[in-house]
Amino acid sequence: MMARAGARLLRAICALALLGASPVAAGERLVVAFGDSLTAGYGLAPAESFSAVLERRLRQDGIEVRVENAGVSGDTTAGGRARLDWSVNGPADLVIVALGANDMLRGVAPEVTRDNLDAILSELKRRGIPVLLAGMRAPRNLGREYVEAFDAIYPALAEKHGLALYPFFLEGVAARPELNLDDGLHPNAAGVRRIVEGIAPYVMRTLGSG
Repeated sequence: MMARAGARLLRAICALALLGASPVAAGERLVVAFGDSLTAGYGLAPAESFSAVLERRLRQDGIEVRVENAGVSGDTTAGGRARLDWSVNGPADLVIVALGANDMLRGVAPEVTRDNLDAILSELKRRGIPVLLAGMRAPRNLGREYVEAFDAIYPALAEKHGLALYPFFLEGVAARPELNLDDGLHPNAAGVRRIVEGIAPYVMRTLGSG
């Protein structure tokens, strides 16, 4: 009960923070990084977070953009589904959906993860918001059956909804100690830069700018 109350309080605080975000300037495009601790910037300074680094990279490439950090540490796909309306509460030029890592770590049934992501993608499609789906992969030690079912979620949903897919959000970073914090799960500042290096061309193409 205490844990549930704490989670509700955290979501309320995050909602207020998102609602208080600065408005997009004239001519700017809005990208929303909708995810968990991997996009929120767990253990990092705000300027080192995924959204901040991606925004700087896109601006260096001449794209006038604001990348909004809508990551909530610890969020599962169920949590993301529950907060979608207030995390993406207006028009956006692109939403990067990067959820599922916590489902996998908690052993959530892959069909539950798929259903939640499907609902999120369906709602964004209904609202006419372009999406880049960032895939996740399960560690091989979870067993072949789970790994195959989990890993198949993202390409299947991208095909179903006609979306751009970045196959693995942690590509080039997972299992590399020098690119992760001491917990071995979250990217450090160098790891975030590596993630952005990989995903930025996909973001630009999906925005129609690359």
